Amino acid sequence: MILLSRRGRAAMQDYAMLLAGAVGFVGSHFAMSHPLRAGLVRRLGDKGFQIAYTLVSFATLFLMVEGFKRAPVSAPFWAANDLLWGVSTLLMLVSAILFVGSLIGNPALPVPEAAAKRIAVKDPHGVFRITRHPMMWGFALWGVAHILIAPRIDTFILCGAIITLALVGAKLQDGKKFVLMGDAWLHWQSRTSFIPFGRGFAFPGWAALIGGIVLWLAAQWAHMPLGVGAAGIFRWL
Repeated sequence: MILLSRRGRAAMQDYAMLLAGAVGFVGSHFAMSHPLRAGLVRRLGDKGFQIAYTLVSFATLFLMVEGFKRAPVSAPFWAANDLLWGVSTLLMLVSAILFVGSLIGNPALPVPEAAAKRIAVKDPHGVFRITRHPMMWGFALWGVAHILIAPRIDTFILCGAIITLALVGAKLQDGKKFVLMGDAWLHWQSRTSFIPFGRGFAFPGWAALIGGIVLWLAAQWAHMPLGVGAAGIFRWL
């Protein structure tokens, strides 16, 4: 029992920085985006709040990434065969398309309220016909794709944090945007789906498709000069 306890404490210490960064990254986003936001804006002003939010986000993200780099590489829970690599590669393509498309006419981005309302009262276009939270789902699919082919403790912590932040954050965002935008957001919500393809198949638009493919290829290629190894389609080329 003493031996197991020591091993458990040692394992926790090995992952302490990663766990602290993950909890801090997710927790600070939720806290500063929702219960603490109004009070902080009153004290700091809009610009001051954005600066504080950005600093906290980058600090906790740095802690999480640094903790991931320092964490021990545990044995994988399953073997990443070609089938899982294929599924992961396709998920990353969808993730990239959703992310690129989310940058085009997104009422959920921090744009002026009047501009966001003008977008929200229109019919959804591009990736928003797939889901009203394309950026969040892009991040979540990124996390799932990496867990599939690197099923280790450190990956579960890092990607689990990203998935939690993305999907829970998307749900909370619906409530926050309703408070800020009222009927305009209700209209947008009634014509879009939370879950991708929840309203049927939809074409993401040429800009999102082409931009997503370029990002997908570039991200896979970048694994090699960064020393991670061949990833995605480059495993088979």
